Amino acid sequence: MSELRTERLLLRPWRESDLGPWAAMNADPEVRAYFPDVLTPEQSAASVAGFQADLADRGWGWWALEVRATGEFIGFTGLDPVDDDMPFTGVEAGWRLARAAWGHGYATEAGAAALAFGFTTLGLPEILAVTPTTNHRSQAVMRRLGMTRNPADDFDDPDVPDGPLRRSVLYRIAAGDWRAAERG
Repeated sequence: MSELRTERLLLRPWRESDLGPWAAMNADPEVRAYFPDVLTPEQSAASVAGFQADLADRGWGWWALEVRATGEFIGFTGLDPVDDDMPFTGVEAGWRLARAAWGHGYATEAGAAALAFGFTTLGLPEILAVTPTTNHRSQAVMRRLGMTRNPADDFDDPDVPDGPLRRSVLYRIAAGDWRAAERG
């Protein structure tokens, strides 16, 4: 099972001690503002079980995110195959952080590590990212990662009920574009 390190962060397998802070994050209406609902502790625990199973089975997926200097759990980031019911295919990058971790550049730093893993270790040709059209903070992270959006790719997320969160944007970055940006 892989573990990724950045200057400030550790992307690692999930621990039993992550369950409480993860459940608290998912019960926070601000953290879940761009999702249809907050999650119960049982739903949060089930998601961790799925994340851990994916990491064990394929060696990558949604990693727990920890601040290296303190050992504090602050959320998750990683890569996952796009759900079958989406109007596109590929591998998606994503992140979710506890409110106390917002505004420190952690999502961009962790997202960059996930992209590097996807392109260098997995040899992916492209990585995608999805968020509701109203989630401007997440879109800013996508742009900082070098991802671009074509408005023609915007779509209604079939997993989200009708309402303001259903319309979503799709950002992409191709391996060649990522490599060119890395060479600077």
